[in-house]
Amino acid sequence: MNYNLSEFQASYGLSSQLPESDRPEFVFSGRSNVGKSSLINKLCNRKNLARVSATPGKTATINFYRVDNVYFVDLPGYGYAKVSNAERQRWDDLINSYFEAERHLTILVQLLDSRHAPSADDRQMLEYLRYHRIPFVAALTKGDKLKKSQQAAALAEFESLLAEYDCRKVFLTSAENGQGVEELRSYFASCLLESEA
Repeated sequence: MNYNLSEFQASYGLSSQLPESDRPEFVFSGRSNVGKSSLINKLCNRKNLARVSATPGKTATINFYRVDNVYFVDLPGYGYAKVSNAERQRWDDLINSYFEAERHLTILVQLLDSRHAPSADDRQMLEYLRYHRIPFVAALTKGDKLKKSQQAAALAEFESLLAEYDCRKVFLTSAENGQGVEELRSYFASCLLESEA
């Protein structure tokens, strides 16, 4: 997969707008401001492919990025309080519609802040993934903010916690220094080989 061949495809704010699924899709999920856009940019060697915002709750649409012959799908961040109930309902409908449709979902990357235990919203999402049997790995973000001595401990802690949700693998990542990015790319490559087999 050539990450240099990446471009923004489109944003969809309503479930009725979602396009047909015609290629493998790698889905990125996480709470608002956990660093989804930053990680997508780092994976694709681009500064501004995915717009990074200092304001939580900015990604209110499902954003599709074409990366070579696959899609990266960036889901709206969840767990941000300053959103009306109607807006939250629209997000829920959008995300549910995405998962209920016939899609070539290859793997979902659940982003979690490496410095904090999963929030109530994170756990709700993890429950959702387990209940719907959605295959996923976890990317622990902001790994560069942990001391070297804390990194192994955080990884072990999350691995044991996420095992009960059927998480396939846990990666410690940093969009700042690129930590874990090569490992994620290798994992994506093996997922594609598996899906073609």
